[in-house]
Parts: sequence; C-alpha cells; structure tokens
Amino acid sequence: MNRRTVIRSATGVAALATFGVAEGTAGTAFAAAASSSSSSSTSAAYSLELDSAAWSYDATNDVYYQIGKVYVANPAATDYENLSIYVPGAYLTATANSDGTTYTAKANPKGTVGAYSGRTAPIVIPVNTPGYAQQAPATSYSYTSVSAYLEAGLVYVWPGLRGRDSSTSTRSDAAPWGVTDLKAAVRFLRYNRSVLPGSTDDIVLFGMSGGGAQDTVAGTSGDSPLFDPYLRTIGAAMEDAHGRPLSDAVAGVMAWCPITDLAEANLSYEWNMGQFASTGTRASTTWTSAYSADLAKAWPKYLNRLGLRDEHGRRLELTESSSGTYLSGSYYDHLIGVITTSLNNFLSDNTFPYTITTQGGPPGSGQTGTSTTYETVADYIAYLNTDSTWVTYDATTNTATVSGLEGFVNSQKTANKPVGAFDGYSRGQGENSVFAMGLNAPSHFAPLTRDVIKANESTYATYSDWDSAYGSAAYDSDFAKKDSVGKDMAWRGDAYNPLYFLSPAFAGYRQSKVARHWRIRTGIMQGDTANTTEINVQLALLNYGIRDVDFATVWAMAHTMAERTGDATTNFISWVESVVKK
Repeated sequence: MNRRTVIRSATGVAALATFGVAEGTAGTAFAAAASSSSSSSTSAAYSLELDSAAWSYDATNDVYYQIGKVYVANPAATDYENLSIYVPGAYLTATANSDGTTYTAKANPKGTVGAYSGRTAPIVIPVNTPGYAQQAPATSYSYTSVSAYLEAGLVYVWPGLRGRDSSTSTRSDAAPWGVTDLKAAVRFLRYNRSVLPGSTDDIVLFGMSGGGAQDTVAGTSGDSPLFDPYLRTIGAAMEDAHGRPLSDAVAGVMAWCPITDLAEANLSYEWNMGQFASTGTRASTTWTSAYSADLAKAWPKYLNRLGLRDEHGRRLELTESSSGTYLSGSYYDHLIGVITTSLNNFLSDNTFPYTITTQGGPPGSGQTGTSTTYETVADYIAYLNTDSTWVTYDATTNTATVSGLEGFVNSQKTANKPVGAFDGYSRGQGENSVFAMGLNAPSHFAPLTRDVIKANESTYATYSDWDSAYGSAAYDSDFAKKDSVGKDMAWRGDAYNPLYFLSPAFAGYRQSKVARHWRIRTGIMQGDTANTTEINVQLALLNYGIRDVDFATVWAMAHTMAERTGDATTNFISWVESVVKK
C-alpha cells in the first residue's frame, strides 16, 4: 500500500505564489494620515492609463509584463500602491520600440493558451497578506513566481497592498486600507479593459489566512458604499473614460483558512475551544477564566440572530445543554456533521500506513516536529480516542462517526491563543494592530467583546489579576476615534466583516455585489480560529443565493493551504478553469 504523509503545520503561507512576503510583527498606524508616502512624492496626480508602449518581454518563456504601475491617481503610498501585470505572449501583438528593450503591444483576442483566448482568459490576483499584513509589490521580474498560472493561460496581476505593519510616522495603513487598495487595483484593470488582454469580467482572488480573509471581504463587498470615501481619497478609478461607473466586484474567491469574521471571533473561539480548556488564561484563578465563560455564553446569542439555514432550509441554532455551554441544537448537529464528513473524507482519500508530522514551532523557527506512523485505520482511531471515546468506526464501510465537540477539541483542536484571542483585553493581539488608530497604538475593534466586558466588569474586578485598564471604557474610547477619512471603528469594522454583506442581521445585507464563485478550504485542526469561522461564511453565501460554493474542511491539516488531495496551486488553477466561461 502507498504511504501518505499528512502535515499539520502553519507553513502554508510561504507556498502562496512565491512572493517572499513573510508574516510580520504587529505593526503601527497613524490616525492623522497624510496622503503621501514617506518614500515618494505624490504632489502630482498619476495617470490611470496603462502605457501600451511600456511592455517588457521574456522571449524564453513568451511572457509580456509590466512592473510597478501605480494604480491610483492620488496614492498615499507609491511604494505599495503599484502593480505588475504578466500576460502570456499569445494574448498580445507587439512591436519593438526604438529603445531596444520595451515593446508597444495591443491585445490579441484570438490568441490562445490552453482553454483560453486573449478575450476569455481569467485574471487572477494573489492576496498574500498573512495576519492582515502588507503585500509588497514586485520590484523585478521573475518567471518562476508566475509560471504555473501563465502556462495555464491565466493573466496574473500582482498588486502591492498596504497592511497592518506597513504604516509610517506620516501614513496610516490600518484597515480598511488593505482591501481598499485591492479594490482600487481591480478598478484600474477595468479602467484599462480596452488595452488589456484577458476578461475583466472574470477576476478571481486567491489567498491564505489573513489573505484569505481579505479576499473574502473583497469578494462579499463588491461596490459597497462603505469603501467609497476611501477609494476617492486615493484617486481610484470610479468611472471609465465615458463616465460610466466602474465596479470592484470580482467573479471568484479562493480562500484557504480565512481568519474572519473578526467582529465575533473572540466569542466563537471561546465557545468552540476555550470552554474545554483550563490552563493559562483559562485557569480557574484568573479573571480571564470567567471572561472566557462569558464570551462562550454570548456567542450562541449572536449566532442565533444570524438566521443561518442548512441546505435543506432548516434554521440552524444553538440551545442550552445539560453540560457545557450551548452544546445542543441544530447548529451544533450541523457542526458535528461537518467534522464527521471531514474525517470520513480523510479515510476515503488516504491509504494506510500513513504518517502525521506535526510542526515543531512557528515557521522559520528551526524547531523540529515529530512524526508518527499509523499502520491501520484501527490504530489511528485508537489514537484519536486516547483520552476519551468520541469516534466510532465501522470497518465494513470504512466510515467513522464523531459523537461530540469536546472530544474532538481536546484531541485535535486545542486552543493555542489566550482569552481575547483576536481583540485582546490589553490590545496585545495582532488583530488589534489591524485596526490601529494611532502611532504605536493598537486599538480595540469588537463591540460584542466590549458588551461582554461591560456586563461582567464588576465580577472581573473581584479577581486579583484584574486591571481597570481592561474595562469597557477603553473600548468606548477606541471606538469613538475617527480615522483620516473621518470614519469611526463601527464603520471600519463593518467594512471588514463579510457577514455584514451576507446576513440579513446586518444593515449591509444586499448592499453589495457578491462574487458568484467560491472555493473555501481550511485545516480543521487549526487552533488559530474556530471551526465556525469558515462554516458560517459558507452557510451565509448559500443562504444569500450563491450557488457555487465549493467548501471542504481538511482533516489532519492545521493552518495551511489545506487540500484533501493534490497541490494547492494546481487545484486552484483547475477550479478556475471549471467555473469561468471559456
């Protein structure tokens, strides 16, 4: 029999394209942002026209490309707000310029590569922003980074995007600027559709972790008015040359392990995982143990307001249970069904013996993980049931049944973040920098968290480790501040919440254009976010009326570009071909 190796790790970000954009430390932002970059002048407006006489050519691989085109008229950061375009040679007809190095080219709609032509080729855009960090733009040409996509006939556009750790002393790059820049790049492509090969109707985003989160936000918030004041500030293309409105809606989204929705992530993390933990910030002597329990109790109330339904139209809700916190109801049953399906897919996809290799430490740490080989399915099931029996297995049908959430979490998905996993009570989590409101001043951003703190503050104050600085007043202070565009935290938080656009529980419902094609993959074992994160996005998309939602949780995978089988890049390219009209 074949031996399969299953890797549970957090190394997938490095595999997304090959940008060399690494996870950064929590960055800072400056609330009174100037409209210029510290590295370049923006006193004169930039042209939104793509220069058809500025193409370079890689004759060896038959690729035309342009590097470093500023994609907005009034950039705040020319060091990030520029993009590169890579086009298969068949899609352009070009003549050499007198300088001997550049070419003047026009689109060739009849040129073909694989299944596509110069008219129909989808445009794919990577969003490689781990932890909502910046995406550095290309500064030189490399075929290796884009070869798989171009050989498949795709047009590849790589925009620089600002992020949580790219701010300067004179410029704020905190949310929503990352997604704003992404939307501006999409609008630039449509502004230049007459001179660009490829189909600007078929733009597909793809990203992992914070990148998956931001492409999910962009994919749900097409043309949302929440982004208009930000887009206008940087001179994004709002109309074409004939005065017709331009759109930033996209056709498709590929999201691996999207770390969203941040607005409720503190609550879902404690309900899904924290309620089963009793060490660290969840130890009984700490005020955060009580905080964890209160967050877990608050999440079902939020969940039930969403009105999610399964594929049969059944309302999904959580109800009180005899043990644990709201471990009952139709939503709970749905979650257990997702976990069970994930395990059975794994048993179907793999042969035994197989080896699990765990990551020894953070990517780049040099720490060595451990590998364990299981000779038979029975050996593996016995391992899963080491501490308690939560999986039963039928060898005749090669199927397993998961009996409950607690056994799964304690065995495979323990909490690896402290209480206040996203909006930290001392503003110490990376996501607090995503919404920073001042220089070296990460900010609170989650009203649901603030409500829990306010309701229970007097109880928390009875613990010896409580500090009044953790109180609700700190949240209210941060929420009241306004950014350089004049918007407060509520506005910015809504803009970065995909459910705000998908769920009738929010004012943004049906106020945007949602991508029509979705592929979501997540490692079910990751301790980075709750299982409910991706499940709720999938359900909300289906409930919204999006018919094409390809969703899977991948067993034995953690926070990585998880795939049931095969290679992530190859699978993504194949998916694009399957959903986009030729």
